[in-house]
Amino acid sequence: MPAPKRVLSETEARRLIGERGFGGPGMGPSGVCQVGVELEWLTVRTDDPNCPADSDAVRDAAAALGPLPGGSRITYEPGGQIELSSPALPGLGACDALRRDVAVLAPALAAAGVALMAVGLEPGTPRERVISNPRYDAMEAFFDCDGAAGRTMMRSTAAFQVNVDHGGPDELERRWNLAHDVAPVLAAAFANSPLAHGRPSGWCSTRLAVWSDLDPGRSAPVRRGPGRDAWADYALAARVMLVRCSDTDHVALTDGVSFGDWVRRGHPLGWPTVDDLDYHLTTLFPPVRPRGWLELRMIDALPDPWWRVAAAVSAALISEPGIADEVAAAAAPVRDAWTVAARCGLADPELARAARRCFAAASDALLANGTDAATLDDLASFVDCYVARGRCPADDRLESYYRGGVLVPAAEGVVHAWT
Repeated sequence: MPAPKRVLSETEARRLIGERGFGGPGMGPSGVCQVGVELEWLTVRTDDPNCPADSDAVRDAAAALGPLPGGSRITYEPGGQIELSSPALPGLGACDALRRDVAVLAPALAAAGVALMAVGLEPGTPRERVISNPRYDAMEAFFDCDGAAGRTMMRSTAAFQVNVDHGGPDELERRWNLAHDVAPVLAAAFANSPLAHGRPSGWCSTRLAVWSDLDPGRSAPVRRGPGRDAWADYALAARVMLVRCSDTDHVALTDGVSFGDWVRRGHPLGWPTVDDLDYHLTTLFPPVRPRGWLELRMIDALPDPWWRVAAAVSAALISEPGIADEVAAAAAPVRDAWTVAARCGLADPELARAARRCFAAASDALLANGTDAATLDDLASFVDCYVARGRCPADDRLESYYRGGVLVPAAEGVVHAWT
């Protein structure tokens, strides 16, 4: 909460932003790559997957489970989305933990009439907000000043997120830059949201298009360059979304005040504290966000086994030093191709070429590291079905729509199809 007088200098704010983003050894001991995975779904009714599930039924069924066997945390988003966040574990251990937890969660939800739909955007009627709290109320008021994209993002999108250890001082800059290099390739290869408002949207990843239409000061990529400086510049330039005057009174700031402005000149609501700075960082949503590790936030929600492929490939591309030069060279021509990636997926020839090289490098690294046969087989299947053919999962959804006007194929309403 704000202070009545200045307590935070710009120099101290910059130091803290860098520390929060890149401090410490990463997600695990130096030299041991740790990976975390976050799976998000739209919840639908099992008897009619075109209809959102009852949010109370979702929460009640999940709450009755107690701690999950793999240690994942359950959270809920404003439109009724449910998310599982795994602990950070060495290698691909998070994928195994998350699968165990999904195997517990999905049947419990099914018994309550709820199925999990792994798509990046609600393909039919935009969803209503089912969670009301001070943060979401103020967030929505802030975004409403810039148009409808904020409401769509909050209520109707679902993502797949991979969290990769930044590797500590020796690896940090390489991984930070590689993550930005390959991000459009990953967004294009795994694009999975081509439908909106009951029809094709013209985008392979409409979810990414929606995010790109938000306040660019908090959703656009961070500039390339030394990580600490680039992240501090980004965070200080971003507009303050809200001020927490009390636990129940969160005020949306719609006057365009950046956090740097707030530090330098204050505001009628008070001066920012370290706690306000930490909270401000939680309202920034670039595709690669540093939080003591690197969050990869550009991938649409995916069904099993494709989410496991996305986790394996993302982690390998960023953390394996032996393929770093090849990955950087492959991704260089498309490192800024965000709009093309969202619109075209791998139908774009340059993105397709980059993806073939990146996936080949990741496959070689995963094989050399002794990755389990099931993951390697799933990766080979994804390459054969999509990457080698210049396709992405969005193409399957479009084909289904054009064949029969189907927004949500019947099988997707069956829980076992997503677990």
